[in-house]
Amino acid sequence: MEMNKIRILAVVGPTASGKTALSIALAKRLNGEIVSCDSMQIYRRMNVGTAKPTPEEMDGVVHHLLDIAEPDTPFSVAEYVSAAKNAVEEICKRGKLPIFCGGTGLYLDSFLRGGGFEETNADPELRRELFAYAETHGVHALHERLRAVDPESADAIHENNVKRVVRALEIFETAGITKTEADKRSREPHSPYRATVVGLTYADRSVLYGRIAKRVDQMLSDGLLEEARTLEAEGVFARNSTAAQAIGYKELLGYLHGEEPLPAAVDRLVTATRHYAKRQMTWFRAKEYIHPIHMERDGSLRSPEEVADEVIALFEQESERDGN
Repeated sequence: MEMNKIRILAVVGPTASGKTALSIALAKRLNGEIVSCDSMQIYRRMNVGTAKPTPEEMDGVVHHLLDIAEPDTPFSVAEYVSAAKNAVEEICKRGKLPIFCGGTGLYLDSFLRGGGFEETNADPELRRELFAYAETHGVHALHERLRAVDPESADAIHENNVKRVVRALEIFETAGITKTEADKRSREPHSPYRATVVGLTYADRSVLYGRIAKRVDQMLSDGLLEEARTLEAEGVFARNSTAAQAIGYKELLGYLHGEEPLPAAVDRLVTATRHYAKRQMTWFRAKEYIHPIHMERDGSLRSPEEVADEVIALFEQESERDGN
């Protein structure tokens, strides 16, 4: 039994799988509030391209961690974990159930592990800059940069091991904590949370791909091109490498620059979204704590209410087993 742990419900899955509708149905039935775990929906003004739920879709359910950062500012996993902890505390004080919803598995995983970090927080552009710095100024100078922010790691890593020095600096710059602290957190065995995590799956992948194509069409109708044009004009993509990699924007820049026709850009957007969904499904399948929930039955899609019945039964079963 895990008597003193905070109970949490989480809905994860690939893009366009139905997470938003399900989480809202669950929140209504379980007296919950939703905590977003989407690495792009945190950004203000990135609405259409991130499929951020509209007020109409929210249907009166309180949502947390949407629109909490400017899109030209990088936002680390460590910052997310801290913000999510605060949100959960607020929700629990009101006697409500925290329900996480989103497709960024790393955010949820880091939160559930109490803030520990895997070998993540990668920033390819920063990494290239650090290697270039070593080439220009020498490995000793790079090592001294590490010593200035994380002397314990500097003592443990030889300056000639440039790859590890770069990695330690990368963690510090992206996660906002030192590698020493990240290693310490990753060794912490006990999370303060007891979570029931469900992952939405599709036996027939073509059904999910059809939903993705339909979503892209809807995004274009909702003003995706105008949103991408505005964000680029603001310099968002130039200043934030994370936002620049957001699927839904970069695929359209060629069209916006007059370099290719719109149908070609849209095709690339649909293809990129499919590939992203496949990567998400692979990531979620590797996590043993995620309970797969099939979104189809007898060849047709299940309604959010029907799926909610199954999720609530699972949640109540695990709560009873834990004595909560």
